[in-house]
Amino acid sequence: MSLTYELLTSDRQARRGRITTPRGSIETPVFMPVGTRGAVIHLDQRDYLDLEIEVVLGNTYHLMLRPGAEIIDALGGIHAFTSWDGHMLTDSGGFQVMSLNDNVDVDDDGVTFTSIYDGEKLRFTPEDAVSIQERLGADIQMALDVCSALPSPESEVLLAVQRTHDWAERAKATHRRSDQALFGIVQGGIDPSLRSRSAKGLASLDFPGYGIGGLSVGETHGEMMPALSAAIAELPEDRPRYLMGVGDPVRIVDAIRVGVDMFDCVLPTRLARHGTVLTSEGKLNLRNAKHSRDDQPLDPLNPMSNGFSRAYIRHLMQVKEPTAARIATLHNLWFLLDLVKRARTAIEEGRYDSFRLETLEIWA
Repeated sequence: MSLTYELLTSDRQARRGRITTPRGSIETPVFMPVGTRGAVIHLDQRDYLDLEIEVVLGNTYHLMLRPGAEIIDALGGIHAFTSWDGHMLTDSGGFQVMSLNDNVDVDDDGVTFTSIYDGEKLRFTPEDAVSIQERLGADIQMALDVCSALPSPESEVLLAVQRTHDWAERAKATHRRSDQALFGIVQGGIDPSLRSRSAKGLASLDFPGYGIGGLSVGETHGEMMPALSAAIAELPEDRPRYLMGVGDPVRIVDAIRVGVDMFDCVLPTRLARHGTVLTSEGKLNLRNAKHSRDDQPLDPLNPMSNGFSRAYIRHLMQVKEPTAARIATLHNLWFLLDLVKRARTAIEEGRYDSFRLETLEIWA
């Protein structure tokens, strides 16, 4: 198996582990910044090193359309193309296929959609998703799944679960790269019974890791957690569990509490571009006029930004200077990377519940 998971210690269901791949190791729980088109917006690979990022995500939908998987493959794969030697994960592109297009036709065989770049009509199957991601060459790739919208009729969610399982079987049969791990993805909406069914079925296919998709897409936190817990209960303990698209502190610490190992989200970079930063005292909106004369740092604990005043960063944002978004992006990513790092320490020291409660006091 091209990827293994070692449970180092636990505090009830919260897990402190290590993923090992041919490229090296990943300490978990881990937060993985999103580099949609091959780079985290406003940053480059030197910043990844400064932030001590362990995994960066690439978006298959965008990369297969621009510049194209064949070009990336010809230039040595995604690591050589982006000059990044750390771990990379590519999603299947399925979520973008279904969310970025108005005219999408999903059937048992795959998906027909229209490119957002040039309007070309394209066909995408589970086998295509695997072969494209093999050409991209990330360390981890995701099987193509069907993410039903919320709310959806039970019949639609059930159909999405069945197609996701069938497509996972086809993806596994297609996958050939021995140096790349293929993860299956659990679906099922917010119905715990469907989540359990999906996870149990995927576990029987014996993937090296499992994504949990279709959550944090509009449901409440109270709706998310029972569905998440039901899925985790059916997943093997010796494989990593990846909650896809979750990046707010409350959901992260609650998901770690029930056994999640991996997270990704565009939230920290998106918030940064719009003037909101994550701090040890909660969210800070730099668009607020009260910060125009504020000489305090964004957060004295954050080394990525504590040399700049709130007034200065606010000024840069007001005049649309890109430097502001860059500083805020570094700041927000450091905050979430530090959050999971402190979560790892709390699990090791057997005080995860108190760490979680301290976080919730600020963020809930």
